[in-house]
Amino acid sequence: MFWLQAGSTSKPVELTLLDFIIMGGWSMAILIVLAGIGMYIFLERYLLIAKYDKDPSTFMEQVKAAIRQGDIRKAEALCTATPTPFARMVGKGISRLGSPLPDITAAIQNQGNLEILQLEKNIPYLATIAALSPMVGFLGTVTGLIQAFMKIAHLQGNVNPSVLADGVYEAMITTAAGLIVAIPMQFAYNLLVNRIQGFILKMEAASTAFLDVLQEPVR
Repeated sequence: MFWLQAGSTSKPVELTLLDFIIMGGWSMAILIVLAGIGMYIFLERYLLIAKYDKDPSTFMEQVKAAIRQGDIRKAEALCTATPTPFARMVGKGISRLGSPLPDITAAIQNQGNLEILQLEKNIPYLATIAALSPMVGFLGTVTGLIQAFMKIAHLQGNVNPSVLADGVYEAMITTAAGLIVAIPMQFAYNLLVNRIQGFILKMEAASTAFLDVLQEPVR
């Protein structure tokens, strides 16, 4: 709840969040839509990354043990039974066994790139929303000020603050709303990018461990 003091002898006017949205004008509808889209993208990507971002060391040890024993089918079965980017990347390398090592390495890298592209899907939209929201708010500010000055011109300067209230409200509220949407969206974007960077490092470690096994001397 918010309260505004209308005058020295009048009672405070109680304003709800809905009142502020209405006073903000048409740009508030755009900002609400942008906020909803951004929140959906963040939650969907965050939960997906959290689902896959597990320690792959146990899986890799099992795969390396199977390869050292010469049991390629078991290694393939482990990859098939583990629905993670790590497993799909290693599985692609196993499917190329018998080819030259550079070809196996290239296959692993290509699969890894595909997995990262899938994880990064829609994340750039968060950066777009973070950049667009303040501009939408500023546009609402400009239109609110235009409305206020039009009233001044229409009344030939014989106005009091209450006459200009609607335009000033729209101008100030939309500026604040644009920043309220932009700041969390920028934070969400940076958070997801950092999580993916950490995930990439784990994938590189897994691919290196797999290639090292292939280059171990035969006992």
